[in-house]
Amino acid sequence: MTGKPDGRSVADGDARHRFVREAGLAELAAVPAWFVALPDCAAAAAVAARLREYAEYGVPHPSGRPWLLGVGRDGLVLGEGREAKVAVFGQHAASGDDLDRIAGRIAAGAEAGAYAEGLAGSFHLVASAGGQVRVQGALSGLRRVYTAEVDGITVAADRADALAFLAGSRAGGSGAAIDRTQLAFHLLDPPLLHPLTDRPVWRNVNFVSPDQCVLLDRGGRARTLRRWTPPPPDLPLAEGARAVREALEAAVAVRTAGQQLVSGDLSGLDSTSVCCLAAGRTRVVAFTAASPDPLDDDVEWAVRTAAAAGGIEHHVVPAAEMPLIYHGLPGMDEPFDEPCGVIADSARWLSLARRAAAHGSAVHLTGFGGDELLGASTSHLRTLLRRRPLEAVRQLRGFTASYRWSRRQVLRQLCDTRPYGHWLGAAAGLLTAPAPFENAPTLDWGPVPRMPPWATRDATDAVRALIRDAAPDAELLADRRGIHDDLEGIRDAARPLRAIGQLAARTGIRLAAPYYDDRVLEAALAVRPEEKRTPWRYKPLLLEGMKGAVPDVSLARQSKSPGTCDLDGALRKHRAELLALWEDSRLARLGLADPAALRTLCVRPLAEHGRDLHGALYQAVACEVWLRARERAATTPNPEAKSPC
Repeated sequence: MTGKPDGRSVADGDARHRFVREAGLAELAAVPAWFVALPDCAAAAAVAARLREYAEYGVPHPSGRPWLLGVGRDGLVLGEGREAKVAVFGQHAASGDDLDRIAGRIAAGAEAGAYAEGLAGSFHLVASAGGQVRVQGALSGLRRVYTAEVDGITVAADRADALAFLAGSRAGGSGAAIDRTQLAFHLLDPPLLHPLTDRPVWRNVNFVSPDQCVLLDRGGRARTLRRWTPPPPDLPLAEGARAVREALEAAVAVRTAGQQLVSGDLSGLDSTSVCCLAAGRTRVVAFTAASPDPLDDDVEWAVRTAAAAGGIEHHVVPAAEMPLIYHGLPGMDEPFDEPCGVIADSARWLSLARRAAAHGSAVHLTGFGGDELLGASTSHLRTLLRRRPLEAVRQLRGFTASYRWSRRQVLRQLCDTRPYGHWLGAAAGLLTAPAPFENAPTLDWGPVPRMPPWATRDATDAVRALIRDAAPDAELLADRRGIHDDLEGIRDAARPLRAIGQLAARTGIRLAAPYYDDRVLEAALAVRPEEKRTPWRYKPLLLEGMKGAVPDVSLARQSKSPGTCDLDGALRKHRAELLALWEDSRLARLGLADPAALRTLCVRPLAEHGRDLHGALYQAVACEVWLRARERAATTPNPEAKSPC
C-alpha cells in the first residue's frame, strides 16, 4: 500500500486544564482487527475511500454503495436478499443460508434484530435494509459499538480507535486527539463510575450502550434505540437453573462445533462447568496454573475433576513457569483502544494462550463472567427488605457475619436513600479522601474510587469536574438498584476480557467466554437474586444447573481460590522495568502524573505506604504502556501490507 498517513502527533488542547501537550496516536494500519459500518448514502463514498487502503475486505449495500469495510473477518458470515443484507461477526452458529433467508424476507433492520434475539453466541450484528443500517453488539459489552461523525455523516465501528482515526483524518491528519480528562479518569482506583467508565478516551467518539442499537439513516444521521431491557428477576432457583444450563450448553456448542479439539481453563467451578460441557462434545485440553499461595486449591480440585469427568486432557502449569505480573511491559505493543489494567498481567495470559496453541487448539474456553453472572449484588437486599423483610434481615445477618461487616456501617448504608445522581456527585468530593474501610459493606451504589497519590492536582481537578458534570443526568442501567449493580459489574468484568481476547488472537487463539453470551446473561438475570446468592451456599445457581454434567466430586467444592499472587515479589523482580517506565513518562508529559512520586513508590513494598496501592499502580502502568504503544504504532510502518478491497 502507498500513501499512508504520516503518523504525526496530534495535540489535544484543553486550555481549561492546561492540557496542551501532544500525544502520538496510532494509524489505522496498526489496528489488528476492526470493522466500520457506513450509512447508505452518497456522502459515505469519501469515507470509504480513506478506509480502502487499510481494509482487507469491503461489502456493498444492496444499493451498491459501500457498507462494511474492515480487517480480520472475525467469524464474519453474510446473508443477501434483493433489498437487504445481514452480517454477523464473532462466535455464533449462523450460516450463510440462514442469513440469506433472513435477508430475503426483511424490510427493516428491526427484523434482523429479532433474529439475533434467538441466536446463541457472542457477536455483532449489522443489517442494511430499506436504506437503514442497524448495528448492535453484545449485552455484556464484550463486543462494543462506537459511533463518530465524519464528513457530516455518522459511521459505526467495533473499535473506538478506528473511528478516532477517521474523525481526526478529515483534514488530512493522522488521527484524533486523546481526551486527557477521560484518560485521567483511568487513573482512578478502581476506574468504575457509571456512566463515565465506558466513555472513549478519544475525542469525538461515542460509546453505544450495550442495551441499545444504533440506526444510520439514508441521510447519514444516527439515533440509538433501546433494544433490550433486563428480565424481571422472578424465576425460582430450580427453574432458573434449567434455563441457565440450556443457554450455557448452547453457548458451548457454538464454540465446539467443527472443532476436533478445544482448550480451556480448569480452575474454579465456573471454568470447570464449561470444560465439562465441552468434554461431552469434543476433545478438551485443559490448563491449571499453579500458584505459590498455599491457600490456592485450584490444582487439587482440577485434578479431581479431570479424573472423574473423562475426556479432559489436563495439564498443570508449575508456578515457576508462569510469568509474574509486570513481566514484559517494555515490549508490550498491543494497540488497545483504551487503557486496561490487564496489560500489567499480559505475559501471564499470553503464556497460557501459547500453550493452548502449541497443543493444536484454535478455541480457548474460559470461565470469565461466572462470578458476576451467577451471583448477585448484595444491594438486592434493599428491594428484598420491602418485599420480604424477614428473609432480608436473615440474609443481612448472614452476610454481616460472613464478611465481618460493621453493623453500624450496614445501618448507615441502608439509611442512605440518595438517588444515584446525588451519590455520584458526592463521590467527586471523596477522590482524595482516605481509602474506605477494607471490609466495608456493599449495600451502597458501589465503591467510591480514589485518585492515587501520584496524580497531579490538574488530573484530580479534571476528574472531579467530569464526575460532577455527569451526575445530574446519570441514568440507571435498570429500574431495580440490584440489577443496575449487577449489570455494571458484568460490563466492568467484560472490559479486561475484551483486551485478553485481543492478546490471545496474537497466538491464533479465539478466546471464548460462554457466560457472557446474551442468552446466558438473560437466563441468569431472570433468577431471584436472594436465591442466586446467599451467605450459606456457594453458587447455588451453578450447582443446581450443572448436576449430571459436572462430576459430583467437583460440585462439592465450596471454596474459591483467592486468585492472588506475590504482588510485592512481582514488584521487586520487575522494579527496573517499572522504574524505566517513569523515565520520560508520557503521563507526565500530559501533566497527569508525578513521575518522581511513581519512582519513589516502586522502590519499596507498597504496604509501607499505608494502603494497598497495587490496583492504583495497575492503572498507572496501563495508561503509561497504552500511551507508549499508541505512540510506537503511529511511527512504525505496518509490516504487512493489506490488499486494497
